[in-house]
Amino acid sequence: MIGRLRGIILEKQPPEVLIEINGVGYEVFMPMSCFYELPDRGQEAIIFTHFVVREDAQLLYGFNDKQERALFRELIKVNGVGPKLALAILSGMSAQQFVHAVEQEQVSVLIKLPGVGKKTAERLVVEMKDRFKGLNGDLFNNNSDLPPLSPSKSADNDAEAEAVSALVALGYKPPEASRLVSKVMKPNTDCETLIREALRAAL
Repeated sequence: MIGRLRGIILEKQPPEVLIEINGVGYEVFMPMSCFYELPDRGQEAIIFTHFVVREDAQLLYGFNDKQERALFRELIKVNGVGPKLALAILSGMSAQQFVHAVEQEQVSVLIKLPGVGKKTAERLVVEMKDRFKGLNGDLFNNNSDLPPLSPSKSADNDAEAEAVSALVALGYKPPEASRLVSKVMKPNTDCETLIREALRAAL
């Protein structure tokens, strides 16, 4: 089990980061809420990981702290929720906002996330409310009034296309991803800002 990585960030292609450790590059998928807080390319980062082994792939999912990883691990225990959907859920809203939505039984908010239908949203509310009792730390405080995360700068000139690609990777259909990005597109806006604003617009 790979539980923690410490190394230099080589590439950042939302929602994936490539981090080099002793000459080996590890590809890690991260929720956008975590991705925004990463340092720039060429700087050192510490990522807590969850390792998933499938018949056709071995995947690493990364988080900025153990509490976020714990929430991810509880999410994938819910019937019908796999790692990709859990990643999309934690990209569409912060961990605190998700906890708040579950505690307040806001099914209408949860179904706006990609891949979450009414039945899945209802299941999340029922199952996750019980799971929260076993989790602790400031991350799981019931607080929806949180300041927005500050995105780091992107060097990619084609920010709009990159943002659309990232949303598709998170589970949005291409037409919907394009619509959301176009809705928030402004001149000289970097990719990560576009993704953040598009995810907000989807809720």
